[in-house]
Amino acid sequence: MASKQVKVMAILTAKDGQERELEALLRGMTKPSRGEPGNVHYNVWRAREKPGDFVIDEMYVDADAAAAHRASPHYQHYLTRINDLATRNAIALEAVDAI
Repeated sequence: MASKQVKVMAILTAKDGQERELEALLRGMTKPSRGEPGNVHYNVWRAREKPGDFVIDEMYVDADAAAAHRASPHYQHYLTRINDLATRNAIALEAVDAI
């Protein structure tokens, strides 16, 4: 049986001189995102070798929960700032063999 969970990985690279502001924006997303009813996890990672590179690892119970996240005020705020701070590539994933 296929999982209904929605997994998203976003890879962000800070624009020159924007590393601290990007980190602050991403840190500001964790608490409200984790508090959403359909959130399974929401984690922010930084590359060891390149501190301006971040990965957001998020999972939701289903597509409705992922859509609710994208409609949330904190995500809408994120959208107003992110393109000034970083380049990004978000990938929505489906489980092939996951626990």
